[in-house]
Amino acid sequence: MNLNTINLVHKLKPLALLLLFMSSSFFFSQSKISIEGFVYDIYDYPVPYSSIGISKKNIGASSTEDGSFSFSVSKKELMDTLKVSSIGYETYKISVQDFIKLKDKKIILKDKITELKEISIQSSKTIVKNALKNLKANTLNSKHILGMLYRRWSVEDKICRFFIEQYIDVVDRGPSSNIYGFKIRHNRTSSDYRFVKNLQNKHSLQYMEWNNPLRKGILLGAYKWKKIKDTNYDDDDIVVIKGSEKNGDFITLYIGLNTAKIYRLEMFKTHKEGRSMDAIYVYKNNNQNKLYLSYHKREYTFQVKTPEHIKRIMIQTGKKPKPFVPVAYRHEVFVLNLDDNSKTTKSKGDEYNQRDMSLYKLDYDQNFWNNLSLPPETKFYQKNREELEGLFDVPIEIQFKYSNSN
Repeated sequence: MNLNTINLVHKLKPLALLLLFMSSSFFFSQSKISIEGFVYDIYDYPVPYSSIGISKKNIGASSTEDGSFSFSVSKKELMDTLKVSSIGYETYKISVQDFIKLKDKKIILKDKITELKEISIQSSKTIVKNALKNLKANTLNSKHILGMLYRRWSVEDKICRFFIEQYIDVVDRGPSSNIYGFKIRHNRTSSDYRFVKNLQNKHSLQYMEWNNPLRKGILLGAYKWKKIKDTNYDDDDIVVIKGSEKNGDFITLYIGLNTAKIYRLEMFKTHKEGRSMDAIYVYKNNNQNKLYLSYHKREYTFQVKTPEHIKRIMIQTGKKPKPFVPVAYRHEVFVLNLDDNSKTTKSKGDEYNQRDMSLYKLDYDQNFWNNLSLPPETKFYQKNREELEGLFDVPIEIQFKYSNSN
C-alpha cells in the first residue's frame, strides 16, 4: 500500500465511521415499534389504569386517566397477542400486527356485569384477611428488577416549583417483602424555583415502600370493613372493600374473590400537624400470573416554618409574614420494564442510601430520554408541568437543557 492510498484511507475513516453510526442508528430505530392508543368504554369515556400488553413476555403499560397508553415492541412481537384488561370490563385481545394496522387506535371495552349474592361470599373482614394471608403466594416474590420511571414534584405555597425525574432499576421481591436496593440509571431536573427547599432524609422510593400498607402490614381491627361494590378483572370476580377509621382515614382494596389477589389499593391517611397522604397502587399479572407493581401515584401534604429570609422579603413588600408555608410532594411512578430472569437478578442492588433523591448527581443523557418510550402525559403530570412552566413561562424541555450537567 503506497502513501497516497494510506492517506485516502485515513480521510475516508471518519466518513466510514459516520456511515456505520448512521446505519446502526437506523437499524436500532427500526427495531423499536411504538404501540400507542386509547382505551374507552362503550359510552366513550376513557378507562384509566387498564393493563395493556403482551402478558407472556412481560411487555406493556398502564393507561392514564384519559385512557391513553404507549410502549414499544420489536418485530419479534408482531404476531403476539395484545391483551387489554381493566377492572369491570371484558378482556380485549388483538394481535400486535392487526392493532398496528388499525387506523383508529381506539380500543373499546365492554362492561362486564357482576352481581355476587351476599350469601355466596364471606364477610368483608374475612376476605381482606384471606387476601393478606395469600399476598406472598399471589405476588411475584422471587427477586426481580423493576425498570421504574420515578417522578417527583416539589410544591410550595400550593404551586409546583421543582421537578425531578429518574429512571431506576429497583431490586424487589414484591409487597410481601422489602425492596433490596436500587440503582439510579438516569436523572434530570427542572429549574429550581423553590424558596424553602425542604429535603427528605430518604429517597422517595423508600417512602413509597414505607407508606404501602401491604408492605407495612394492615391492622385489621383498626378498620371497619364494608363491601362497596362487585366487579371483575379478566376471569376473576372482584370485591371492592373499604376499610374506614373513625378519623376519616381509609384503605380500599380490589380483591379477587376466587384468587384472593389484591389488584389495586387506594388510601387516604392523616397525620399530626395537618399532614396527609392520598395514594394509589396498581398491580398487574406477569407471564406466570403473579402480580407486580404497575403504577403508583401519591401526594403528601404538610407545612414547614417560613424561612427568615422569606419573612424579611414579605415585610419589605408590605406583607404580613406567614408562620408556616404549605408544602407538598407529588409522586408518579410507572414501571416500564420487568426483569424476572433469575440469572440476571442475582445482585441485591448496590444502593440503599438515606438521602433525598435530588442529591444524586448524574450526567444528563439527553439521548436516553429521547429514546425512552415515555408514557403519555397524565392529567396529574400536565397539572404539575403547567404550574412549573407558568412561574416564568419556560417550557420544561428548555429547563431540562439548562439545568442538568453534561
